[in-house]
Amino acid sequence: MHRHKVDGQPAFVLHSYPFRETSLIVEVFSRDFGRVALLARGARRPRSALRGLLLAFQPLELGWAGKGEVQTLMKAEWQGGQPLLSGRALFYGYYLNELLMNLLPREDAHERLFNVYAATLRRLGESLRESDLRCFERALLQELGYGLTLDTDVAGQPVDPSAFYAYEIERGPIRLDQAGASALSVGGKTLLDMANDDFSDPRSLLEAKQLMRTLVAHYTGGKSLETRKIFMELQEL
Repeated sequence: MHRHKVDGQPAFVLHSYPFRETSLIVEVFSRDFGRVALLARGARRPRSALRGLLLAFQPLELGWAGKGEVQTLMKAEWQGGQPLLSGRALFYGYYLNELLMNLLPREDAHERLFNVYAATLRRLGESLRESDLRCFERALLQELGYGLTLDTDVAGQPVDPSAFYAYEIERGPIRLDQAGASALSVGGKTLLDMANDDFSDPRSLLEAKQLMRTLVAHYTGGKSLETRKIFMELQEL
């Protein structure tokens, strides 16, 4: 297996965990190499220059080298310009990271998705909108080849904003005779609003959330997301 070296790569930390006594394994989302696992040697030492740098949601420029599944982090530089996330925005950020950790294969480059992720983090730092999550979920599924059919039904007919549809995964919207005739019933207007990334209508936002939750559960193999469980527990409190 050949050894390769990468330098000056824009990236974000998705997740990190301790490795041996003083090091970290860091999962990063990089612009040109996708999701990569890196060994940050000595990053847990009190005086390590890396200790305060390898934070989630902050734009970094990384360099690494090695071969195999886990390569060695050689350098990290903070790029700045991203407001720190706090409160609910922080939960939203962790939710995005958990989606990427669960759905994005290792070393599968998605430059467009990287740019959408960076832009979503910037918006979360400036103003808190749940609609940003829906837009990101849709962009993620589209990039991974699970694009949603939103403006035509399975019969090839244009979606009617006044009609109701059942959304069948892998196929698309199936027109219903009445609302609620399916567990996954969604208004035609919601589908069209989703196609335009327009969530100004509260009903569209709510139905889009239910639809995306079902789709994400399907593509993660029914895995229960930790951020969603924690968020629901906090809401109950």
